[in-house]
Amino acid sequence: MADPSVLNPHPPEFDRFLHASVGEDRNGYAVTVLSTLARLGLDPWKETAELVTLGRDAARARLGTLLARFRDVPALASDHGRIARDLSQLLPEGPTSGALQRAASTVADGRPGTSRAIWAVLAIIFVLFQMFMVGGSGSGE
Repeated sequence: MADPSVLNPHPPEFDRFLHASVGEDRNGYAVTVLSTLARLGLDPWKETAELVTLGRDAARARLGTLLARFRDVPALASDHGRIARDLSQLLPEGPTSGALQRAASTVADGRPGTSRAIWAVLAIIFVLFQMFMVGGSGSGE
């Protein structure tokens, strides 16, 4: 059976945190943690992995600092501390499980399933090449 992390190398434990809303922007659109981190020029999964390894209190402080820098959501200007506290509760507990530890370290290293993904893509290309170029007629000759 294929490893599901080949197609989605990001830890699913991060989803609840990354897809949580930080508030509405000036146009009335909901802004998520994922889009906030991306707009700040950070890799959302790498930053989340680092927050998880910091522990709850340090993660809340780091998140508060990041949210204070984000100017697209007016409510963050005055309430970034409370929002950071609430969002930090959505982070998975420290990387205690082996799977989460591997996922966090892989994301933090910036190599999410790279070698497996490359082999999977190469296998697909090989099969497609065989089908379309070598003999897709089905005659067996």
